[in-house]
Amino acid sequence: MAFPIPLNEARRLEDLRSLKILDTPAEERFDRITRLAQHLFHVPMALVSLIDEKRQWFKSRQGLEATETPRDVAFCAHTILGSEIMVVPDAQLDPRFKDNPLVTGNPNIRFYAGRPLLTLSGSRVGTLCLIDSQPRQLTDVELQVLSDLGVLVENELNIQTLEAANRELNLTRQALEASKQGLEKRVRERTNDLAQAV
Repeated sequence: MAFPIPLNEARRLEDLRSLKILDTPAEERFDRITRLAQHLFHVPMALVSLIDEKRQWFKSRQGLEATETPRDVAFCAHTILGSEIMVVPDAQLDPRFKDNPLVTGNPNIRFYAGRPLLTLSGSRVGTLCLIDSQPRQLTDVELQVLSDLGVLVENELNIQTLEAANRELNLTRQALEASKQGLEKRVRERTNDLAQAV
C-alpha cells in the first residue's frame, strides 16, 4: 500500500522534528491520557502516534507491544490528511484498509478512530487514536470526548515549544535591557563631556 502524502509534508516534518520528541522514552504525561482514553472508550488499544518520513512511532501506547509500524500500513497516515477525526467503523469493509496486514493479521484492527494532533503552527504531526478488534461507531458525545483528549495531547506536545519560546523571549529582553543601559550610559557620558566643554 502506498501511503498518502500531505501537501505540506516538508514543513510538517520540520515541525515534527522541532518538537524533539521522536524516539524519546515513555512519559507519564502522555500515558495518563492514553490510559484514560482506553478506559473511557472501552477499547483494547489507545495510542499517541507520530508520523515521520517512513514510520508511525508511538509516544504512548496502551494494549500494544510494538513501538512503531511502517508508515505505509498506518491508519494515522490517512488521518493527518484532514483536520477532523477519522473514524473507520469496520476496516474489513473499507477499501483503503481491508488488505492492510494490521487488519488481516495481528492486531486484527476492525475499528479505528484517530484525532489529528497539531503543532503550534498548525501542522498535523500525528494522532491520538483508538483501536478495537470489533466493528463499532462513536456517538457525537464520544467524538467530542476524543477531540478534547486530543487537545490535552497537543498541549503536552507543544509545551516544550512554548517553554523554548519563553526562554528565547527572556534572553531577548535581557539583551535589550543591557543594550538600553549601555546606550543610557553613553548618553550620560556624552552629556557630561559637553557640559564640561561649556
